[in-house]
Amino acid sequence: MNIDFTKLKSHIVSEIEFDQEIQIPDTLLKQSDLLDLKQVHVTGRLYLDAMDEFALTMKISGTMVLPCAITLKPVDIPFETSVDDSLENLCEEMDETLKKSENSIDILPIIWENILIEIPMKVVSEGAEELSLHGDGWELITEEKPKQEINPELEKLKDLL
Repeated sequence: MNIDFTKLKSHIVSEIEFDQEIQIPDTLLKQSDLLDLKQVHVTGRLYLDAMDEFALTMKISGTMVLPCAITLKPVDIPFETSVDDSLENLCEEMDETLKKSENSIDILPIIWENILIEIPMKVVSEGAEELSLHGDGWELITEEKPKQEINPELEKLKDLL
């Protein structure tokens, strides 16, 4: 998503607004845990702040598709995040991935980084907790339900008390 800020730089306009749906390239999706991104909508504005520096304010929303931690089935997770910072700070953080020329900037790397921050650690689909998570000689052990094994030799001491 390329933004030309020539008119803003020459003070012809006070801000540049944008409002559009974007498509994230498949090459970026393959480098992450995301299966897909749907309806990624970006609204925002690029403006000169009080110190005459470029500032970027935007809101990113959409739906990310992640695999369920138990069944690996795709799960739709809605997300919404916002960015509000100076363009100089954002360029320093993004370093080499941000393509900035003298009169335009590609903000797709900023959008992508903020989407990655919103990915949850664990996604469980509806009904996956109720699945039978044990079989012949095996059982799924989770943090919520630690398995307590009692030494069979010490088991006989219980009878004495």
